[in-house]
This record gives sequence, C-alpha cells and structure tokens, in this order.
Amino acid sequence: MVKPAKTSADKRPPLSRDRVLHEAIAVADEGGMDALSMRRLAHRLGVEAMSIYYHLENKDALLDGMIDRVMAEIELPEPDEEWQPGNRRRAVSLHNMLARHPWAAPLMESRTNPGPVALRYYDAVLGSFRTAGFSVPMAAHAFAAIDAYVYGFGLQEFSLPFDEVPIEEIGQAILQTLPPDEYPYLTEMIIDHALQPGYDYSAEFEWGLDLILDAFEQRLGES
Repeated sequence: MVKPAKTSADKRPPLSRDRVLHEAIAVADEGGMDALSMRRLAHRLGVEAMSIYYHLENKDALLDGMIDRVMAEIELPEPDEEWQPGNRRRAVSLHNMLARHPWAAPLMESRTNPGPVALRYYDAVLGSFRTAGFSVPMAAHAFAAIDAYVYGFGLQEFSLPFDEVPIEEIGQAILQTLPPDEYPYLTEMIIDHALQPGYDYSAEFEWGLDLILDAFEQRLGES
C-alpha cells in the first residue's frame, strides 16, 4: 500500500512555546511591533490562533516571553569580574541586541512581569556595582545612567539614514547648501571630522560609554 506523501504542514515542527516565541520575534524584527498580531503569528506558524493560547495565555504573556528571550542575548558581568570591564561588555552587548531587535527597547522597561532571564540580568548588573563598592543609591544611578545612554544612543543611531545613503553623500549635500560664514562650526565638524577617511558614527557609542564609566569610577564610594 502506498503511503500518502507528507504535506508541508506535516513537516512543520510541533507547536511549542519556544517555536511561538521564535516566530513572534522574527515577525517583530521584520516589521516592528505593529506587524505582530496573534492572527498573523498563527498564520506564519500554520495553525489556528487559538492553538497559540495553549502555550502562551495571552498577548501580554507573549510579549513578556519575547523580552525574556532577547534579553538572554545580553552578556552579563561575571561575579568575579571588575565592574568597569564587565559593564562595558554588558552595555556593548545590550547595544548590539537592540540593533538586532529595535522593537525591544520600549518593551524592556515597560513590562510589569519580568521573566527569569530579565530578573537575573537586573540582579547581575546591580551585583557588579554593589560588590565593587557602590552604595545602593550610586548603583541605581550607574545602572540608570548607563542604560539611558545605551537606549538613547541606539534610538538616534538606528534612525540615521546611513544604511540607505553613505555619510559622505549626506555630508557633501549639506555642504553644498551651507554658507560656511554663517555656520562655521558645523562646516568645520563636517569637513574635519565626519568626512575624514575611516569615520564611523557607530564608534561614537563606545567613546561616550567609556566617558560615563570613567566618571562613575571617579565617584566610586560616594553615597
């Protein structure tokens, strides 16, 4: 007896929480949070929307799971690591994660039900400050300042049009309409900095990060 050929649906892996989260993150990466709905996610998974609720009870549970999953991509400071290199590595890793998942930044700080990965993340970062000698208030200041810088820089960087148009073209176009006598410092910055060989705006991130870390090193021990 000839067995019926397997359909594409038969070849799909069974539905699971992990698979739902994986596909939900892929949808958000491709089209942002506006593209993510339970109906669209179910279509992508090849199931009925109600099937998703066996694994994640509602949209909030889906969002919490997505955030916990992408936060697992952040490198944590090691318990025996000096606070400054550990948090530098952590901040660079956070910046890179947000570049891969731009939708994640607003959700990371707005969810009220953090998962186990998020809780470990917060505890590890605070622990790196406290074991280095930061007071509780100064640890909170450092965590807030560093993360505000990472999120803010990313918001600016990811909005720049450099992926579509090279910075050289943008700079030259601005210079063509810029009266140098009227805007001398802007003209100087474009010519002597932004248009120099090897200039990369993304390198500004680590320069600013080191400045913040050095400032907190100088204030270590203050309350």
